[in-house]
Amino acid sequence: MAGMPTYARLMELRQLRYFVAVAEELHFGRAAERVHISGPALSQQILALERRLGVELFVRDRRSVRLTDAGRSLLEDARKILALADNAERRVRRRAVEACTLRLGYVSWLPDDINAVVDPAVAVRIDEWVLPSHAQADRVAEGSLDIAIAWITAQDTALRGLTAHLLRAERLEAVSRGATSAVPVPACQVSVLVDSDESAWSSWDRFAAEFAAHAGARVVNIDDGGITGEAFYAHVRRIRGPVLASPKRHTAAAPPSLGRRPIVDPAPAWTWSLLHRADDDRPGLRRTVESLLALARSRNWTVAPAERWWIPSDDPHRAILLGHASPRAGTARQ
Repeated sequence: MAGMPTYARLMELRQLRYFVAVAEELHFGRAAERVHISGPALSQQILALERRLGVELFVRDRRSVRLTDAGRSLLEDARKILALADNAERRVRRRAVEACTLRLGYVSWLPDDINAVVDPAVAVRIDEWVLPSHAQADRVAEGSLDIAIAWITAQDTALRGLTAHLLRAERLEAVSRGATSAVPVPACQVSVLVDSDESAWSSWDRFAAEFAAHAGARVVNIDDGGITGEAFYAHVRRIRGPVLASPKRHTAAAPPSLGRRPIVDPAPAWTWSLLHRADDDRPGLRRTVESLLALARSRNWTVAPAERWWIPSDDPHRAILLGHASPRAGTARQ
């Protein structure tokens, strides 16, 4: 400890705390209560300190305890030494809390430059298990993930004890025969795929079925996981009409015979939530959430479509999107 007398290296911090307690209380009984040890044990520690330093620190008699000149000299230094030690411990503990590793899970979409925008003191580790939205939400709730990017309802957010921040409102399109075109297709002319495997597609099924009921779209029940991939494109060719495309990224390239078109009246919007446990108040997590939300705002990810749009009635971000919507978007309510 720079600037401290050489005898500081000869003493234990524990003994210095005992010494300061006795010096401030000038009573061994009260000092022992203060440092939570017995009176005899405290006396033995003070005697050991005096032997180590080769000086008497206190004048003791039956009625009083007084500091010697050596004791008064030590008291000032002891307080400085203990203050330095306490400050160092607080800094180490604070850094241990702030410099953390966060496990992030996702379903399909993930910002490309996520590690470039978060605090360098926080290591964000992308979890290798790419699972459905409901599974990732469960993992955050149970603690095997710290944060996740997933779709969720307001009810499920509350039931799991989570906080959901809007990270992106993704406008969904239709895939149909022909080239990609800006010519929109009315929602009522779109077919919606609903898969029987709820363990994999329950979030999508809830979204798709509610959209179909609202827009008057046709529901096509499937059982082959064809919400995405080659099977999805096969369904589009079979149906011979526009099919609502899920936000699940396709690993298979789209056939040149199929293209995308925007959906209108209304335009369906899928919300990606940034999820974490509601009681997780770690500074590192808080800074990471703030960084990602700032990125989302800078890229207009949280802005609703300009035309009439739709989200499920129990979407946790309905109020936010209505607040950001253009005057024409007021009809988004169910």
